Amino acid sequence: MIMVEEQVESSQIRWRAQLKAYVELLKLRLSVIVGFSGAIGYLLAAKQPYDFGKVLLFTLSGLLITGAANATNQVLEVELDKLMKRTGTRPLPSGRLSKRNAQIFIAALLFFGLTIQTIFYNPLAAALSFLSFFLYGYVYTPLKRVGPVAVFVGAIPGALPPLIGWVASSGIINLEALVIFAVQFVWQFPHFWAIAWVLDDDYKKAGFRLLPLNRTKSFETALLVMLFTMVLLPLSILPTQLGLTGLTAAWIATIFGILFLYLNYRLVKNGSDKAARLLMFGSFIYLPVVQIAYVLDKI
Repeated sequence: MIMVEEQVESSQIRWRAQLKAYVELLKLRLSVIVGFSGAIGYLLAAKQPYDFGKVLLFTLSGLLITGAANATNQVLEVELDKLMKRTGTRPLPSGRLSKRNAQIFIAALLFFGLTIQTIFYNPLAAALSFLSFFLYGYVYTPLKRVGPVAVFVGAIPGALPPLIGWVASSGIINLEALVIFAVQFVWQFPHFWAIAWVLDDDYKKAGFRLLPLNRTKSFETALLVMLFTMVLLPLSILPTQLGLTGLTAAWIATIFGILFLYLNYRLVKNGSDKAARLLMFGSFIYLPVVQIAYVLDKI
């Protein structure tokens, strides 16, 4: 009897460990952030009163497709992940999951995510989602070892979620959809280069060359990062100019844009990892605050 109980307990422990490994493969926190930005686009295009059931279902589909892209990235980079301290404990390099199981998981995520968007929304949204998956998994991922061009390519799937949300809600791509895409596209550069600055030493172990100008942590690099944030400031108030949101959203975008620019200035001035880390965390705050302001001001 005791032996049976031990076997059951051991089986439960293995099952929980496997489940935890699959959740890690999703990069759940990143997938949730991407799903959230897709929901923002959906809400900005939708007419009131909102059907929150459809909003949640779309967010779930975005999470599934993003999880598939994140997992594909890890399957393709498993040998490189073994070289870096930050990624060496992930499910594939650590041996907690096999490539085959990961690939089956990816296929299931992608199938269900695209099926939801095709049936409950529209084929255009599903097609854009597949494009985003393909660009991230099979174009951006190998380009990371080529040079900074990877960041420009990666910024496209990184900025597509709000546009996909808009299309899922409205069925069309118009100027407003392109503007909310552009805001998230430009935001990608200070966000990702701040991360690349902090992780530069670890990235070098895998041969990743992501900082711009083919330089490492230089004044010129920091200046270029700040230039993209300066472009982001006027771009972020375009939704107000187009009548999509009101003046409150424009003020919030301006205030948080100036704070974000200040963090960029600190990086230009100090050129330290601490300043880059603050910029990285600032980027995580900036985008959701501005996007939430867009939606609330529209309501």
